[in-house]
Amino acid sequence: MASLQNSLPRPADSAYLAGVNRRQFLERSTAASFALASAPSFAADVRDAKKRVGLIGTGWYGKIDLLRLIQIAPVEVVSLCDVDRNMLAGAAEIVASRQKSGKRPRLYSDYRVMLKEKDLDLVLIGTPDHWHALTMIEAVKSGADVYCQKPVGVDVTECQAMLAAARKYNRVVQIGTQRRSTPHLIEARDRVIKAGLLGKISHVEICCYYHMRATDSSPDSAAPENLDYEMWTGPAPMRPFHKLNHPRGWRAFMEYGNGIVGDMCVHMLDMTRWMLDLGWPLSVASVGGIYMDKKSRANISDTQTAIFEFADMNVVWTHRSWGDAPDPKYPWAAIIYGEKGVLKAGVNGYDFYPSGKTESTLKGEPLFEYEKYPEDKIEKDLERHVASAVRWHMKDLLVAIEKRSRPVADIEQGYISSTACILANLSAQLGRSFKWDAGAAKIVGDDEANKLLTRPYRAPWVHPVADTV
Repeated sequence: MASLQNSLPRPADSAYLAGVNRRQFLERSTAASFALASAPSFAADVRDAKKRVGLIGTGWYGKIDLLRLIQIAPVEVVSLCDVDRNMLAGAAEIVASRQKSGKRPRLYSDYRVMLKEKDLDLVLIGTPDHWHALTMIEAVKSGADVYCQKPVGVDVTECQAMLAAARKYNRVVQIGTQRRSTPHLIEARDRVIKAGLLGKISHVEICCYYHMRATDSSPDSAAPENLDYEMWTGPAPMRPFHKLNHPRGWRAFMEYGNGIVGDMCVHMLDMTRWMLDLGWPLSVASVGGIYMDKKSRANISDTQTAIFEFADMNVVWTHRSWGDAPDPKYPWAAIIYGEKGVLKAGVNGYDFYPSGKTESTLKGEPLFEYEKYPEDKIEKDLERHVASAVRWHMKDLLVAIEKRSRPVADIEQGYISSTACILANLSAQLGRSFKWDAGAAKIVGDDEANKLLTRPYRAPWVHPVADTV
């Protein structure tokens, strides 16, 4: 296995050239040094530490995360957990074929049984959002550090409890907002924003125009025999099974997440906060609903706008799961407006436009590392343009674990971004804006809204709270 230090792209590496042609390389060779200055750096003791790893939730992104970790560190995946036994068995085969030992992990259908072993150094959580809180809290209680997919929780009280648990048990927790570890976005931050090319920044537009809201209007059906639907539902309200629920379609329902705002806005808001060094929004307002597609079984909004107000700056989110994107290159992105120019940044690249210019003068594209990681070319369902971001995010986590420090997407940062998105949905639901008191962790002067910061849990599951984790 290649060393972690050698896995970092360098401007002259053939691996760096794998995803760009010669002209692009020459244009970007200087820019690459900006990203490298902020790239994770690894010592020998980190490379040699063989951590025992478990994964809870072996679906789409659970496997993407785990297989990227296997690529960059000598971990041993010893435990897998899922309530779908077919998905679990398939994941076990993939892991056995990819990890160096060739061993097949132990398989579990209940995360509590897996964590009772207390023999895991690191736990990855790739469950639907409504399961993040309970699994993450039990994982840190068991003594493991954690990589948890975004968002942190589905309600604010969950997020607070997860942060409290991470701190109480002194565990390192990285949230899967991997835009903070995306090579070309690190480059954009350093080369454009930190270099002062935008000047004063007072407005940011963040957006998603993907047609990602389910349009299925078919009836409910029986759950598949291989799925423990009772356990899959867990603390969420019990709905009749619909084929959208599993696999991968559960984001169609607010019962399991926070819609497109909780899925896509959290990434771009978090990226903006990281790039511009923003803390909590002072106020949040949102409007939206199901305006276009009223026939689908999905109950999440298809159209929504939110305003996150910071000191001397607003960040405005828009999603629309229909029609065309204003800029086809940036259908999911942040457009950062400064007095001296505009920066467009997203998963597909970045472009800087000085004021008065219609052509970008600085640009970057995703980093592909096919020569170093040839399995990226053939791995089923892999988002190839973000594979390097997941690897860099995992590397940052491993450094933080070794140093017992805060990773770049520490759970507190995830708590802020996730809570802001939850507040946006509550604002749209109640039809009014909120002022947020970060110290008290409450909405100012709105008892009705504060009651909605905690979702009811279905018995026998008990909602975690910060004071009792």
